[in-house]
Amino acid sequence: MSSSVLTTVFSSLLFTAEFSVRLVDGTTSCSGTVEVFYEGEWLGLCTGWWNMMEVKVVCREMDCGNVVSVSRGPLVQHGRRRVRLFRCSGDESPIRQCVIRVKPGDCIGGYYHHVTCSESVRLVDGAGLCSGRVEVKSNQSWASVCEADFDRQDAEVVCGELGCGAPAALQGGLYGEGEGQTWDKEFQCKGKESLLLDCDTSDRENNTCLPGNAVGLTCSEPDDVRLVGGGSRCAGGVERYDQGEWRTVGAEDWDQEDVAAVVCRQLGCGSTVSVLPGNTTRGFGVSCYGSESSLRKCSKIYDLLPGLTVICSESVRLVDGAGLCSGRVEVKSNQSWASVCEADFDRQDAEVVCGVLGCGAPAALQGGLYGEGEGQTWDKEFQCKGKESLLLDCDTSDRENNTCLPGNAVGLTCSGKKPFVTQSTLFLTWSEEYERQYRCVLVRK
Repeated sequence: MSSSVLTTVFSSLLFTAEFSVRLVDGTTSCSGTVEVFYEGEWLGLCTGWWNMMEVKVVCREMDCGNVVSVSRGPLVQHGRRRVRLFRCSGDESPIRQCVIRVKPGDCIGGYYHHVTCSESVRLVDGAGLCSGRVEVKSNQSWASVCEADFDRQDAEVVCGELGCGAPAALQGGLYGEGEGQTWDKEFQCKGKESLLLDCDTSDRENNTCLPGNAVGLTCSEPDDVRLVGGGSRCAGGVERYDQGEWRTVGAEDWDQEDVAAVVCRQLGCGSTVSVLPGNTTRGFGVSCYGSESSLRKCSKIYDLLPGLTVICSESVRLVDGAGLCSGRVEVKSNQSWASVCEADFDRQDAEVVCGVLGCGAPAALQGGLYGEGEGQTWDKEFQCKGKESLLLDCDTSDRENNTCLPGNAVGLTCSGKKPFVTQSTLFLTWSEEYERQYRCVLVRK
């Protein structure tokens, strides 16, 4: 073997071994404060931009199943070197595939990070942290579970163990087939156990699991966000349940609209009507793109940031548009959202919707403008006068025709709110010159 090849192989081995991760001072091997091995020593991990995607990489590298929770770890000693983590997508295998930098000095917020992973159960190949194919750890390897050996009560335990909400869907083949072995027992949970492996099991009647029968599970997102002090569940100061208590949530000025959009979506409260900063709080901050389904998927920042007061529209929203003031009109009906047919919605109805959302006057109104909804269609015709404060305050009448042909789900563009800056219109890049001061440079597309 040539010297150049030996050098390449040796360098590759060094790089592979240079970064590794561990969890220390936890209650199990799959919980604790995150540390990364670099240049011969274990360094604490801290970052101002820390979300479930980064934590997912840590749990995967530790072979510890799904993320259960992330919380604030010990206080950083002043001047001590630490690792900072950037731009993890959540799909990396070792943590070194993320962008890692080592800097002296304090962390943003001044704390390291503590992680808890599920250890013995995980959901894989799903659309998020609370969905996927059920796999159980068996003899240090992961095994799929056959649909016949897993029922609703078993699913309740798994969803609870992973910090997710109640089971929403349970079906064989829902998230594909596992490549490894199949779990050889039938679970017999009562639904109240804290861990899946605390459940009773019995021998399977049939040792084979036919293709398409590896059980897939979708849990609902946890109800860990609320709006308080606003007179309804869709208005008030933003709080999130964290580390055993409800804590105020804040955001940077340029990120407040995106955070508000995620809060309204997670609560099923329609579109954002307004968002106002409150007092600076020692809760925690978040940074969102605006498209996330819950705050759990946004980046988490332990720092002093203004708390947010959010008002959501509650019963009407615009979806699949280019911004907060355009999209397909949907109305809340029996706890689900329904599209509105173009024939049942006119300029005066549009004036009310744009007004409710604080979006100025209607600019465009057309069927199919923002695609078709996947759910039901609103079964009434609106008869607004244009001055009502809420769409559901308008008079309605029964529709002459109960069908709404494809392409007729009404889309609306309002003239718009006062311009604001969001992550959807800006790239966020780090400037090396100012990084030690934790300043960002915003570069227009």
